[in-house]
Amino acid sequence: MAMATRLPTSVENTPRSLGSAAYQAIYTNIIALKYAPGQHLEEAALMDELGIGRTPIREALQRLAADLLLESQPGKGFVVRPLTLQNTRAAFAALNILELGVASLAVRQRTALLLDEMHASNCQVAEAVSNMDIYLLVEANSAFHDAYARCSDNVYLVQSLQKVRCETNRLAYLSYGNEIDPGRTLQEHYKSVIDQHDQIVEAIRSRDEAQLKTVIRNHIEIFKKRIIHYLAEL
Repeated sequence: MAMATRLPTSVENTPRSLGSAAYQAIYTNIIALKYAPGQHLEEAALMDELGIGRTPIREALQRLAADLLLESQPGKGFVVRPLTLQNTRAAFAALNILELGVASLAVRQRTALLLDEMHASNCQVAEAVSNMDIYLLVEANSAFHDAYARCSDNVYLVQSLQKVRCETNRLAYLSYGNEIDPGRTLQEHYKSVIDQHDQIVEAIRSRDEAQLKTVIRNHIEIFKKRIIHYLAEL
């Protein structure tokens, strides 16, 4: 099992805080592929790596299974959910439906503060690209899309997209960290992501629903093609 970073000693020693911290530590290692797809996660090993007790670890594993990043196997515990073409296509189908649904509502809401938040997240994307910090790039990208979801002012869409984003963040780590498309360099891909984020912000600001949906479709399709191409080559 790949080694995880131990929890900081500053983490408050309460069941709730320890469970949340354990969740974040394991989540980070899954997203960054330190825990490989299909890898068995043993409670005892996680307790040793993270320096935390069994109950918070078990709580974190159950939450990650609910987020579809882990699978519970009877008699075997938890394994990191495999990356398959079928699951990937399903995730992108859900992403497409949900983010287009957000677009229909976002252009009708008061979104000024959220657009500022999206712009700030996109600046963090650019900074992560400059520093070639792939994990921070994934997190900044996720923060951008989380703020985009909240532009809908619809808790059901927001929560559904958070669930899908757990899986697509792992896929984003692959997309941002690998030269996948022979016709487009990673730097060109990064630039297109940042540019499309700017276009999303502007379309919401101008309340242009048709343009917003066009950009969202293109944004998802580029991401989807990169990942399916990557998985097909495995």
